[in-house]
Amino acid sequence: MAEQAVLTQPAIQVENLDLFYGEKQALYGVSMDVQENTVTALIGPSGCGKSTYLRTLNRMNELIPGVGIQGSIRLYGQDIYDKNIDVEMLRKQVGMVFQAPNPFPKSIYDNIAYGPRIHGIKNKKTLDEIVEKSLRQAALWDEVKDRLKDRATGLSGGQQQRLCIARALAVEPEIVLMDEPTSALDPISTAKIEELLQELKGRYTIVIVTHNMQQAARVSDKTAFFLNGELIEYDDTESLFSNPGNKKTEDYITGRFG
Repeated sequence: MAEQAVLTQPAIQVENLDLFYGEKQALYGVSMDVQENTVTALIGPSGCGKSTYLRTLNRMNELIPGVGIQGSIRLYGQDIYDKNIDVEMLRKQVGMVFQAPNPFPKSIYDNIAYGPRIHGIKNKKTLDEIVEKSLRQAALWDEVKDRLKDRATGLSGGQQQRLCIARALAVEPEIVLMDEPTSALDPISTAKIEELLQELKGRYTIVIVTHNMQQAARVSDKTAFFLNGELIEYDDTESLFSNPGNKKTEDYITGRFG
């Protein structure tokens, strides 16, 4: 008798998510599950709700005055909008890498050690190990190991973005959100980060916003197409690009609009 496949709980479960900026509605009834240890790409034209959706997953939208949210978001089965949720711990569990590299004006070492120190780690040997491990995971260790005391702002743009990825990994998140992480980078730096994503998904669940459809096709397992605040289609990346189920998706990926 064949063994039954074990159904694992999704890392992220979003149901009927509406989001408002004051009176203006920005997301309409978005529902999607994200499986563990996958790369999920969010595509769609500018202003379609991709980054807004991404920021709901670690409650970053709450930093914007007048935001209202309805619906349900669960991480590993827990409602992240439950009143008992510690938002600081949530953002430790769900890391964020932004569009433009934003290293702190500190040393390379202190950038990586910043998060662990905030969460109470003071032992230098432990911090040294975290810094090395995080920089190795971000494929940056060999390039900076001899200048950890140098200011991080002296690194190249591509190195700064990998530093920001290492900084996000240093607090041991389970999920990493990336908002167009390569849009400000040259092709060589972009290729390094794309390669890095393939290595990281063995340990993390990654959700990435990208305007580059070729990038979505290269790096992701699943792709979600957003348009005017709605989730139009969500499928395995290969299926969505080769045989989209919705005419709007087909029009977008063939360049008819966007």
